[in-house]
Amino acid sequence: MRTTLLTVITTASLGVATSLLALPAAASTSAVPAGNAPSCVTVWQRTGTVTKTGYARNDCGYTMNLKIVWAHGVDGSCQTARPGATISSKVPRGPRNFDGANRC
Repeated sequence: MRTTLLTVITTASLGVATSLLALPAAASTSAVPAGNAPSCVTVWQRTGTVTKTGYARNDCGYTMNLKIVWAHGVDGSCQTARPGATISSKVPRGPRNFDGANRC
């Protein structure tokens, strides 16, 4: 699991103190899906030590074909997602950025 550092700045009577807190990184979520998937599709990613995985859950009331979109490389395969189903695509960490889900 990746750890994110958060800088906290506090003011004291003797000056300014800065401390670093190590917090576990949460799954990145997006309230509005990126890509051309409808707004009833929820997208998020998880970053591991070696790979990152993009997810899209079909919260719509109908079946659709979706794919995970990655910047700087090939997108995930086109997959059929029934209502309530989740699709995923895993890529190596590095310059790849998660761009959400597209209909295909």
